Amino acid sequence: MMMKKPQTISILIPVYNEVSFLVALLDKVEAVNFCDLQKEIIMVDDGSTDGTRDILKRYEGKSPYQVIFHEKNKGKGAALRTALQYASGDIIVIQDADLEYDPKDYPELIQLILDGKADVVYGSRLTAGKPVRAFNVLHYFGNKFLTLVTNILYNTTLTDMETCYKAFKADYVKNVVIHANRFDFEPEITAKVLKQGARLYEAPISYCGRNFDEGKKITWKDGISALWTLLKYRFVD
Repeated sequence: MMMKKPQTISILIPVYNEVSFLVALLDKVEAVNFCDLQKEIIMVDDGSTDGTRDILKRYEGKSPYQVIFHEKNKGKGAALRTALQYASGDIIVIQDADLEYDPKDYPELIQLILDGKADVVYGSRLTAGKPVRAFNVLHYFGNKFLTLVTNILYNTTLTDMETCYKAFKADYVKNVVIHANRFDFEPEITAKVLKQGARLYEAPISYCGRNFDEGKKITWKDGISALWTLLKYRFVD
């Protein structure tokens, strides 16, 4: 049976206190060639307090944007769950609101889906081929450990489970129930995608990681939560 070729793409952007980066990020997203897909950009402000909300209000009602506001901070996972309720694209891509990830890498992720090779594509910061800024060694080893646990529990060979850049055929993310409120979104969606038997590919991406002084928000506590999430969803849900 011939599968319907994707026609539309949803870019989901959770936003929290990114007043310094948001406009530049959106300019980069707008400049991307989306392989002739019709795009929608869904931004969820997660209770920002630094002026980000005022910037987002400029985009309300402007195509291709949808803007949703959380009245209080709930976490990245909660913002993405809200965004997914509004997403109508055949392909769904996740984009952080800072400039750690470069939207120029979208086409390589999307093309694997358009070519019928992949159901889900992760952009890996840890494979050769693209420029990667040296980042915090604790984040590096924490990611390597969590990725190793993922590979053991779910019988796969990922290099970068915690990457933000994830592209999905819509059914693989819209048809599951996501419970995560914070950064545990990454291990939860990975567990549930792999348990569906999705054809998951990785593609190299560039990365300009921030440190805590520059606005990095993830901490060691999120690592503990991610480990528990991987263990839990191997056996339940």
